[in-house]
Amino acid sequence: MSASQFDVAVIGAGPSGAVASALLNKRGFKVCVLEKQHFPRFVIGESLLPHCMEMLEEAGFADAVHAEPSFQFKNGAAFSWGSRYTEFDFTEKFSDGPGTVYQVRRGIFDKILIDEAAKQGVEVRFGHGVTAFDNSGDLARLSVEADTGESYELTAKFVLDASGYGRVLPRLLDLETPSHLPPRQAHFTHIDDNITNPKFDRSKILITTHPQHRDVWIWLIPFGDNRCSIGVVESETVLKKFVYECPMLKEILDKAVWENDFPFRSIQGYSANVKSLYGKHFALLGNAAEFLDPVFSSGVTIALHSAKLAADLLAKQLEGGAVDWDAEFAKPLMIGVNAFRTYVDGWYDFRFQNAIYAPNRSPEISRMISSILAGYAWDTANPFVAKSEQRLSALAALVGDVKVE
Repeated sequence: MSASQFDVAVIGAGPSGAVASALLNKRGFKVCVLEKQHFPRFVIGESLLPHCMEMLEEAGFADAVHAEPSFQFKNGAAFSWGSRYTEFDFTEKFSDGPGTVYQVRRGIFDKILIDEAAKQGVEVRFGHGVTAFDNSGDLARLSVEADTGESYELTAKFVLDASGYGRVLPRLLDLETPSHLPPRQAHFTHIDDNITNPKFDRSKILITTHPQHRDVWIWLIPFGDNRCSIGVVESETVLKKFVYECPMLKEILDKAVWENDFPFRSIQGYSANVKSLYGKHFALLGNAAEFLDPVFSSGVTIALHSAKLAADLLAKQLEGGAVDWDAEFAKPLMIGVNAFRTYVDGWYDFRFQNAIYAPNRSPEISRMISSILAGYAWDTANPFVAKSEQRLSALAALVGDVKVE
């Protein structure tokens, strides 16, 4: 094995690990990424939000992302419920920043990012899993096992856990705590969509509320090659049944081919939380810390935002500056997480659904909601971020209970 001493060790080579490692490498630090799997590998979370482009640009990844032909240009989100249809254009939003992004095959996307980080000088070790973590001394010590059978110890001044659903340090340090969100299941696959119906806009993710069961919703994420990711979030699995009970989906997916090389998959009990986002010699990024719900595609956005916050603060610390991980990382990160949480809760208690499906929505309110849906959940100039719960409740009271048509 080559070097075993680094300034920073990153657990996980997904988007947050790739971005954090690249940003720290650009600052001159010696960084090693430890990834238990080999890429490409499948991960759910295929519809990115425009705010992601800011971090991808800063990490030096944007050109490679733009160049991938299978990625689908995305400029908004559409919602259907019975005969109701509404959409949000992310270029018409309250917050500054990019208004367009992509819908991506995560296997390809994640590999592009970590390959670009490696090209920049980050050391990446695939097939290397972390089995123990000791932060009792002046350095963090990681016990690592490679899938070749080799075991070794790696030391670092600091560790960033970007392990996503693997949640390595939360498990090793007993940081996991139950999410306030009730357990839900997601069942999904990729289909050859063959959509020709002009009602469907491939530049937008389509979120469909079931006509009778409002807590059941279906995503349809188009890629650039006649494939869509399709999935349902509910309590029991009947994906195709629910899809064809929704009028718009039944109409636009009339030529879809469901049987192909992509299997049906399921995840359940995915919402997660932790007791602390940081500790001695470590911080948690993205899904390793907390995952809410897939309804607004916030997972990768929170992951990349946390990577940017942590990388900037850690660089300051490693350069000898005084830092406060609570005031400068945890609390700023939770501004956006809590804003997203408000709208996830509001989706399932129907307040946010009523706001989205309400007719004659105010253009200014639409711009503010569009910013949330575009990922700008940290823009406290937006009243729907700064006072998310109060503004959502007031809006819900204004529009009342919207009925399916």
